[in-house]
Amino acid sequence: MIRRNFAGTGLEVSQLGLGTVKLGRDKGVKYPSGFKIPSDQEALALINLARDLGINLIDTAPAYGNSEERLGQLLKGQRHEWLICSKVGEEFDSETGESSFNFTPEHVRYSVERSLQRLNTDYIDMLLVHSDGNDEEIIRRYGILQQLQELKAEGKIRVTGMSTKTVAGGLLALSQSDCAMVTYNLAHREEEPVLDYAAAEGKGILLKKALASGHLCLDQERDPVAASFEFIFAHPGVSSAIVGTINPEHLKANVKALEQVSGR
Repeated sequence: MIRRNFAGTGLEVSQLGLGTVKLGRDKGVKYPSGFKIPSDQEALALINLARDLGINLIDTAPAYGNSEERLGQLLKGQRHEWLICSKVGEEFDSETGESSFNFTPEHVRYSVERSLQRLNTDYIDMLLVHSDGNDEEIIRRYGILQQLQELKAEGKIRVTGMSTKTVAGGLLALSQSDCAMVTYNLAHREEEPVLDYAAAEGKGILLKKALASGHLCLDQERDPVAASFEFIFAHPGVSSAIVGTINPEHLKANVKALEQVSGR
């Protein structure tokens, strides 16, 4: 799989990343159908398959239930083969299935230290702010991206950024950090100006919902995965797209579609 230099950081990131929300929670998710959280054996097989297919980016967050804790165990012995992306700001209550948000400096540091412990690692490759939708207010009110830069200087994280929900927020985040995670797919193109800025300024872009959380795959009139990858990777600003499947056959089909689009 093609790997791209990420935001001039020297990190080489695969075009597809493995999302792990389904490893940690099955409440409050927006997929078109229900699913069963995989066992440790199933999860490890999926991670190993992703690695063998050339994927080296794995995406998690405190808001993904116990995803971080599970990865801390599942990645033992292969931590060096992965770029781990995690987040701060959003918390998830597994009892109620509800999220809450805390962007204070105290919570950010607490969250990062907790993630390091859960993930059983000395550093997190990419650490993003998990926005509640008020992107600009979060950045300006809490100075949160500057705090992430401090944590980067301490060696706890390698790349800073924000998972944003607005164009203005994405642009502001990129002006103060290394990367942004944005929504961009065949059905949602509104955030393209953020990709344009990243391409012009040498910043990194991670895509969430590249397949619209699976909804685009319901289209039976064409190959939705190939069409989606052809569209998103045509933009020079895109570094990697996160795919959240827990189905090994879907993962292999996604990689095959990407290879066809890439001409490999």
